[in-house]
Amino acid sequence: MAENWATSPSGQALGIDLHIDPAGTGTGSGLRRGLTDALREAVRGGRLAPGTRLPSSRTLAADLGIARNTVADAYADLVAEGWLTARQGSGTRVAERPVEAPRPAAAPGRRASAGLRHNLHPGTPDLSSFPRAAWLKAARRALTAAPNEALGYGDPRGRPELRTALAGYLARARGVHADPDRIVVCAGFVQGLMLLGEVLHRRGVRDVAVESYGLEAHWNVLTRPGLRARPLPFDELGTDIGALDTWPPGTGAALLTPAHQFPMGVPLHPDRRAAAVDWARRTGALILEDDYDGEFRYDRQPVGALQGLDPDRVVHLGTTSKSLAPGLRLGWMVLPASVADEVVEAKGASDWSCGVLDQLTLAEFIDSGAYDRHLRGVRLRYRRRRDQLVAALAERAPAVRATGIAAGLHAVLRLPPGTEQSVVRAAAWHRLGVAGLSSFRHEAAAGTPPDALVVGYGTPPDHAWAGALDALCRVLP
Repeated sequence: MAENWATSPSGQALGIDLHIDPAGTGTGSGLRRGLTDALREAVRGGRLAPGTRLPSSRTLAADLGIARNTVADAYADLVAEGWLTARQGSGTRVAERPVEAPRPAAAPGRRASAGLRHNLHPGTPDLSSFPRAAWLKAARRALTAAPNEALGYGDPRGRPELRTALAGYLARARGVHADPDRIVVCAGFVQGLMLLGEVLHRRGVRDVAVESYGLEAHWNVLTRPGLRARPLPFDELGTDIGALDTWPPGTGAALLTPAHQFPMGVPLHPDRRAAAVDWARRTGALILEDDYDGEFRYDRQPVGALQGLDPDRVVHLGTTSKSLAPGLRLGWMVLPASVADEVVEAKGASDWSCGVLDQLTLAEFIDSGAYDRHLRGVRLRYRRRRDQLVAALAERAPAVRATGIAAGLHAVLRLPPGTEQSVVRAAAWHRLGVAGLSSFRHEAAAGTPPDALVVGYGTPPDHAWAGALDALCRVLP
């Protein structure tokens, strides 16, 4: 018999669509056995959860086009086996039984926070600070004003409302030269990097320069299409761009965090910013600028985006993952004209558009000024935490020095030589989530990394911050 969707015409007997494929053919015992097996597998496999009410035998028989007695007999067989229960006035239901819930797989490149008493891993803002009320207001206004066509498949570049809002915001806040037609909205930084890696590989690029310190997950995104990620040297001035002049031809791009190197926390020296752009111009390469936390500056003037020096050679990538929440999955690329069409084509071939309603909401959130107000508020909150961290270290762990703290949501705590691994183990014993600096170092990077921790002081919610800071100080040497 063909596959069937069994539903109750009244919507009351079942309440859900039930996909049933009786394997038997004809009538009589063969069809009864096929229906019994199909229902049993639906229960065993978890598709029909314990307590689910099944349609009456009359309703299911009508929906499947079979005799009512066949359904009644199949139900009776499964009641006898213990898969179903039948009570007068309650109908036929899936029997209650212990079911092991599936365990969610850990996201690649992310440290699991389950089981931690305090989480100081970098890379996540205080999620409790998400502006729910303001976001809801923006969502209501955006949805009310949205044209009907906005709910269609749309443009793979993203909604024009958001691209226009981003162009204005990035120009005034980050010094980006942004044409809305050259902005592509993507599902966070990683998707943007994935699309760029695909385009670079199609162009015949073999190598992409990366920083000695960073996220392995990002390097893996680049190597997946067949590129090779090669680390550049790093010193107190940031990434040494000059090393590119000694590399053989074939390096077609460089992935950098110039405004706030992750995780070391230093801005790229002005001379090296100029050298990076000069290298890209001379070689025809692209610079992929990861501006992951450009909104958070405390003790110095904001460092403008590198893209402002040469919009034709720098791809500017930004995201709401630090400013709002990573769960929004909203990011953007500001692309040079030379690569824009190729990226749009690559995105359209695999993923037409990000969630339209969230795009429209973010556009309204920016245009109404709510985004700037939110950033001002959380910037003050994170600065207070940063100051409390520095003060606590001075009082309770004077041998530990905090660096990279003029900006961002994390700090690098320099430890006495040879102590990083013992501190990480002690933190794990106390269920304190911290990351050693060595875990962010490229395996092919030259030299010996200093002993240090990378501490995300923006991660805990407000109510947990004091406890997390106390736990950190107790495991430091």
